Amino acid sequence: MRAVATTGLASLLLLAGCPTAAADPNPVAVPEVAPDPARTLFVDNPAIVDPHRTDIESFSRDGEGLRVNFTAGTPDCFGVHLVTRETPETVTVELRGGTPPEAVGRMCIALAVSGAAEVPLQAPLGSRQVLAVQ
Repeated sequence: MRAVATTGLASLLLLAGCPTAAADPNPVAVPEVAPDPARTLFVDNPAIVDPHRTDIESFSRDGEGLRVNFTAGTPDCFGVHLVTRETPETVTVELRGGTPPEAVGRMCIALAVSGAAEVPLQAPLGSRQVLAVQ
C-alpha cells in the first residue's frame, strides 16, 4: 500500500488522473511583425542546461520560413532550443531558454536582449498560423 500526502486543487486533480494546466499547455496565436535586423540572432542549441519555457513575443517571416522573437539574456550566458510541430494548418513552436554548457558557472551580467531564432520548417510557412506554447 502506498500513502500519498498532497495539498491543494492541483494535487487533487493529479490524484484523480486529471491533467493540470502545466501538464497540457494550450498554444496561443503569435502576432506577426516586420523583421527587425537589430535583434540578436540566437542559434538553436539542444544542449542547453536547465531548459525552461520562454515566451515568444511575435514572429517574422524569413523568406519561406520564420523567426520567433523574444527577450533573453546575452548569448554568452543564455541559449535557446526550439521544439516545433507542423501540420498543414499550423506551426506550433515551444521556445526553451537555458544556459549554454560552456557558460555553466560563468559570471553573467543581467542585461535584457531583444532576440530572435530561426525556426527550421519541413515545408514553407505559407499561410499557416503560427502558435506558441507559453
